[in-house]
Order: sequence, then C-alpha cells, then structure tokens
Amino acid sequence: MRLSVRAIGRLKSSPENALALHYLGNAEKLGRRAGIRSISLTEIPESRAGTLSLRKREETDRLLDAVPAGAVVIAFDERGEEMTSLQFASELRRLLDGGSKHVVFLIGGADGHAPEIRASARLLSLGRMTWPHALVRLMLAEQIYRSVTILINHPYHRA
Repeated sequence: MRLSVRAIGRLKSSPENALALHYLGNAEKLGRRAGIRSISLTEIPESRAGTLSLRKREETDRLLDAVPAGAVVIAFDERGEEMTSLQFASELRRLLDGGSKHVVFLIGGADGHAPEIRASARLLSLGRMTWPHALVRLMLAEQIYRSVTILINHPYHRA
C-alpha cells in the first residue's frame, strides 16, 4: 500500500516541514515491514483567487488532481471523526489487510475543504480546535509514524 499526503500550502524550510519530513521518512523506512511501500508528501500552492468559492474550487481541483482512481481518500476537517493513535493504526491495518493499494490524506487550505471533498472523503479530525496547517501536517506525519511503529510492534508508542 502507498500513503500520500497532499497539503495546501508550501512550508519551505520551516522547522515544521523539517520535522514532518523526518517523521514521514522514518515511517517509510519502517513501513516496509508493515506492507507500506511508499509514503509521499505533495505541497500544493494556495489559491490566490479573489473569492472564497473560487479559492475552494481551485484548491479542491488541485488536491484531487493526482488522486489515483480507487484510492481511499481521507480528509482532515474539524467536523471529522476523532481517533486515538491505536484506532488510527488499526484503521491503517484494516486498509492494508483489505487490499487497499493507495491511501491519500488531504489537508485543505485556510478556508477548509469544499463540500464535495467533505461529502466524498472519509473525514478525520485532529481535535475540535482549529490548527495551523503546518501543525496539521506535522501532527499527521507523527501519527503516520506512530501507527507504523504500532503495526510492527516497535517500542515508540507506549499504550
């Protein structure tokens, strides 16, 4: 299975980006033992359109542009389902065991996801608070790493 993170916004050489890439790189190395072939991060430029509806439309098109047919799409949204780390790892295990070939995580822009993403993707939340997108990316990267360590019985996660 492949994991892809598609995120609106470019973090450049920020500490958040460096740490997110660190977690994703480590998750990819360990993930092979769990059946995860690759983990990638794609940064997508924010829309500069003048209206909210046009910004959401452009960002939605950009987020969904390279999502392969048949991929499981999970979008992060404050209205989504909250999970513990063990539940998140269990969900990845379920997808792996179920033969899913690709899971794509979507992180929207400052204006959030368009209704069609919220209607078609599985919605997860990292809590009811609003988080800066740089931190959402970092927290997702850490949770992917944590899930991989749970799946391979690595001691990183202490339940």
